[in-house]
Amino acid sequence: MSSRKIPHDAFEFYFSLGPERSYEKVAGRYGVTKRAVTKHAAGEGWQARLEMVEAEARTKADQKKVEALDAAKERHMQALRLVLGKGLEALRGMQIDSPADAIRAIGLAVREMRVELGEPSDRTAVTVEDTIKREYARWMVPAAEDDRGAQEEEVHS
Repeated sequence: MSSRKIPHDAFEFYFSLGPERSYEKVAGRYGVTKRAVTKHAAGEGWQARLEMVEAEARTKADQKKVEALDAAKERHMQALRLVLGKGLEALRGMQIDSPADAIRAIGLAVREMRVELGEPSDRTAVTVEDTIKREYARWMVPAAEDDRGAQEEEVHS
């Protein structure tokens, strides 16, 4: 059997097989040997084409994810602008039960807007220095205290 029986669009069939693709399946489809398909594929650079197509597909998928994330962020920002506007409007007209409710609405909207923009909110603005100090205080026990704790454990055992 020769590779002349293998049509030029055989790569499309090979690609369409997805994760189950094999030269053997292509050979079965066109009634040729696996060796003939292997030779034909090497001549047409199927592996390089496959890698190129898959890389392009990944790039497009990643771009769609970025666009979806951007769209979601924009929707969140629109909603937060609405909440901020309503809070300011209520504060101006005192339409909320109390000014504190308006201030809470404004504070929430501003805080969440900062998070959406990638800035730290009040809760997330923790410095490395604060974290190190807290962990140091938690884990570093003076030797005298450590010995006393060990002695107390022996007594209770």
